[in-house]
Amino acid sequence: MLVKEPIYHQLHQLLHELIRSGEYHTGDKFLTEREIAVRFGVSRTTANKALSSLVSNGTLEFCKGVGTFVRPSVLDYELRSLVSFSEKARAQERTPRTKVLEFRQMKGAEAPGPVRARLGVPPASPLFFVERLRLADETPVVLERRYIVAGLCPQLNRQDLEGSLYGAWTTRHGLTITGANQSIRAVLLSERDASLLGVKTGAAALVVLALGCVAGDQPLWWEETLYRADAYEFHCSLGGLSPALSPIGHFYKKP
Repeated sequence: MLVKEPIYHQLHQLLHELIRSGEYHTGDKFLTEREIAVRFGVSRTTANKALSSLVSNGTLEFCKGVGTFVRPSVLDYELRSLVSFSEKARAQERTPRTKVLEFRQMKGAEAPGPVRARLGVPPASPLFFVERLRLADETPVVLERRYIVAGLCPQLNRQDLEGSLYGAWTTRHGLTITGANQSIRAVLLSERDASLLGVKTGAAALVVLALGCVAGDQPLWWEETLYRADAYEFHCSLGGLSPALSPIGHFYKKP
């Protein structure tokens, strides 16, 4: 049986589409509760719920005594392929910048055991450790930590890290990146990580753990990257329902 979506959910989608359509831009004052009620023919209570949900998910920002304003648009994270942060930010008309917080060489033995095992490096093999803060329009949105197999890009330098690392690997270092295995989960930010990302301690973030490889399925890097939950949307196009699943109402279970 189909269940009709609550009116304020429908209104939330209409308002979200209104913002994405270009009628309102970053920093613009948005419709008031009363204006929404009149324009869409809903009660002010429903208008308030929809506005509150857009504030909660970071689309709008409420300034007491002033009004509600459109926040900077979120960045898309495409799950189907590796995309440079710099290229993605520019494609969305945002200005990217990278702060290199740490860049050093270490021996494999100095890396955490699970990292060394995933990269498949002996204790004496050299690794690079990199910590970078990625900014869009001067707003910190990504905190990235990577362990890189130094033998595959021995000339890696700080300048490479200040721009697109994928670009540097493929052009300057002649590497062919074949892909990465990723896992994604929600976390609450520590005091240091929250401070670097410009949010409160304990704020929500998404962490991506990934093992990246070059031709021959040889590991090149292991990363732990934090994405501000209010600054990113993760997207993935899915195929049809798996043949192993059969529909039962709104739920699915294996036979």
